[in-house]
Amino acid sequence: MTKDKRLWLVLLANVSMVLALVIVGLVSRSLGVLAAGGDYLGDAAGVALALIALHLSRHGSKNPHASSFPALANGTFLLVVTIVVIIEALSRLVGGAPHVEGLPIIIVSVIAGLVMAGCAFIIGTVEEGDFNMRSVMLDTLADGVSAAGVTASGAVILIVGGVYWLDSAVALGIAAIIAYHALKLIRNVLVHLRAASPR
Repeated sequence: MTKDKRLWLVLLANVSMVLALVIVGLVSRSLGVLAAGGDYLGDAAGVALALIALHLSRHGSKNPHASSFPALANGTFLLVVTIVVIIEALSRLVGGAPHVEGLPIIIVSVIAGLVMAGCAFIIGTVEEGDFNMRSVMLDTLADGVSAAGVTASGAVILIVGGVYWLDSAVALGIAAIIAYHALKLIRNVLVHLRAASPR
């Protein structure tokens, strides 16, 4: 399968999951699910930018950094999502978390985790120095981790009941994961750009 087809499949999966997560997040009032939806939206934007960079590199673009700029933009977008999630999560933890429905959280998060596992399989092995595909794979793996965390919080909320603050705490955890990987990606891209620049 060509790189283009792999990216298009991953993009379709991410967009589908964004819609599902936002709908379920709003219905269940789960910040954790909405945070995951924001993460998937960042992934979809990153995949779209990767496709654009791939198209430019194949049609005469002489920019040697074509694969680095989409990854840099994606990392920056993820940091913005992280800030929004952290502010809302802290607001809920301080002001009181609303009632959260556990069962829809579990269902959509399990589906999201399975979809991301499929996306990781589709992406396959990433070549060294390909920041385009590395960015997409990194986001996909982070999504799998966040889906597992949201599933666990949904299960606890469903079984125990009343511990709605746990949803906001998990959202903070997701934000920390997103921030860590986004900062690492941005750092790696900047190091690559500095090394590739003429002295």
